[in-house]
Amino acid sequence: MKYGFIGCGNMGGALACALAKTTKNIMLADFDNQKAETLAQKLGVTVGDNKTIAAECDRIFLGVKPQMMADMLSGVKDSLNKNTVLVSMAAGLTTDKISELSGGLPVIRIMPNTPVSVGEGVILYCSKGVSNDIVDDFVNDMTHGGRLYAIDEALIDAGCSVSGCGPAFMYTFASAVAKGGAECGLSQKQSIEFAAATMAGAAKMLLENQDKTPEQLTDAVCSKGGSTIEGVNVLRNSDFEKIVTDCIKAAYKRNIEFGK
Repeated sequence: MKYGFIGCGNMGGALACALAKTTKNIMLADFDNQKAETLAQKLGVTVGDNKTIAAECDRIFLGVKPQMMADMLSGVKDSLNKNTVLVSMAAGLTTDKISELSGGLPVIRIMPNTPVSVGEGVILYCSKGVSNDIVDDFVNDMTHGGRLYAIDEALIDAGCSVSGCGPAFMYTFASAVAKGGAECGLSQKQSIEFAAATMAGAAKMLLENQDKTPEQLTDAVCSKGGSTIEGVNVLRNSDFEKIVTDCIKAAYKRNIEFGK
């Protein structure tokens, strides 16, 4: 099986890093050829161009921006093999649209996040015209990226608003926590590391205690009159929950706009 990446920016590059732990039979292409060359050298894989990838690869990851997808596929359409499976990570573009633009090829649509590059990502996926065996192979190939979740395509834009965009939201929160720690006397380095490690532990608690709600886990940390509830009350009184909810809804709205 030969894999190609057309576009290896932040997201395409992260997926290539994860896949390279399974196979080195990978070819990269990017409009910035130096970027492709640098990543290929790091991973021990090869560099090509869009048309070479279209002609030679069995699975092709499409890592270009949604607004560039039509032009890119138009340029390689005549080179694509009818047995090729396209793997699209373009926000807002449905499997039907990608299949149409490519001349009817089968499509796996994914919504990954950048932590796939360190094996702790979330990859949401759905497909059109792809056999169960091929989907199972794809899931197996990407296991080094993190957790994979099958999802109804009607919900994938909503899912992306949480998991795909989520790392940026988490980093923003971690930065704020770290600044607070630094203002209380910690070094910036200490404060960031403590915030990151705490987020990782809290996330594991959520994943491994799914019989409990986040609110219940919050209450378990708080004691009446204690320091934690003092901080939590600041968040609650500042309408923190609404702000974060609005953040997710804004990202979701933009995902929908990409598909129009």
